[in-house]
Amino acid sequence: MDSEITNDAAASRYETTVDGITAYAAYTVADDVVTFTHTIVPEALGGRGIASRLIRFALDDVRARGLKIVPRCPFVAAYIEKHPEYRNLVA
Repeated sequence: MDSEITNDAAASRYETTVDGITAYAAYTVADDVVTFTHTIVPEALGGRGIASRLIRFALDDVRARGLKIVPRCPFVAAYIEKHPEYRNLVA
């Protein structure tokens, strides 16, 4: 199930498609801060760790771009709480 994760900047979301179904993490960007607003993983894809892979990819991308984040999405906030190596990204 190694599906590609991409940043669709035009749609303001990190996304992946598995079994023909798209999951994504939506965001906005302002003043070098990425605000994650929500993460959507359709029920058919639930329980596969897709949301965690999406967020890990997104946070690594944000770090590589030298930006900060605001985790408005509860899933992103919980992910950062469980993975303290990303806490320094929080604006």
